[in-house]
Amino acid sequence: MSILIGRETRLVVQGITGREGEFHSRAMLEYGTSIVAGMTPGKGGQTALDGAVPVFNTVAEAVAQTGANTSCIFVPAAGAPDAVLEAVASGISTILCITEGIPALDMVPVVEEVRLAGATLIGPNCPGATSPGRAKVGIIPGSIHAEGRVGVVSRSGTLTYEAVQAMTDAGLGQSTCVGIGGDPVVGTQFVDVLRMFADDQETEAIVLIGEIGGTAEEEAAAFAAEHLKDTPMAAFIAGRTAPEGKRMGHAGAIISGGRGTAASKVEALEAAGIRVAGSPTELPALLRDAGYRG
Repeated sequence: MSILIGRETRLVVQGITGREGEFHSRAMLEYGTSIVAGMTPGKGGQTALDGAVPVFNTVAEAVAQTGANTSCIFVPAAGAPDAVLEAVASGISTILCITEGIPALDMVPVVEEVRLAGATLIGPNCPGATSPGRAKVGIIPGSIHAEGRVGVVSRSGTLTYEAVQAMTDAGLGQSTCVGIGGDPVVGTQFVDVLRMFADDQETEAIVLIGEIGGTAEEEAAAFAAEHLKDTPMAAFIAGRTAPEGKRMGHAGAIISGGRGTAASKVEALEAAGIRVAGSPTELPALLRDAGYRG
């Protein structure tokens, strides 16, 4: 099986009629994802993707008429928090918010509402997730993947693509690839995804891609040391040369008060027995050094 998305996914795309929503929805559909509905207020009754997908005015209508169980959000930052809340209120269990630029304080109550509802939010400011050969939701290129048993979880989009391509080239396919997002406040952390991988019978090895800022990687290392002792793992941490107090790339990638440095993350991961790569291209070799043969 896969985590978060798969053949059972019935996707509604919020913002499907916008430029980004339409472009990436077409790629998702071509990959084989079951897109059952789109949603744009005021455009209910229309269709998208050359007539392949019905468009509804609300998520509730989309769920009632199509049985959608997953949402992908391509809504501008001003409306994206409400879009997440609408999906939760409509009974959507898995939400992937691609939108970037949402103020952190706007997301704090949203993340809590998602938690209370028992739903799962990936993002915001994330590339989405791919279950190779089953489904892809978001903006991750489908062509870089191969079916396999390596779970990938990352804070970075483009570094994820580089790491996945390196593994595919090395003959190491993936079970599920998840980009959790690079904002300071996101719905799902490394530990949450690692727990899912630990429970997934088809995931036999794990790659973690982190970056400076926050303590999520250290928390992941502590979880892995206790719960993933027998699972081959490798990691990469971006931002080793970043100066303190300067944001590097993502909104959450900032070192503050000596916390969140690349060195502290590498130290924690290595102390947990996780091999840390100097570049994403080294990850396949480190997985094999850790005992994974693919």
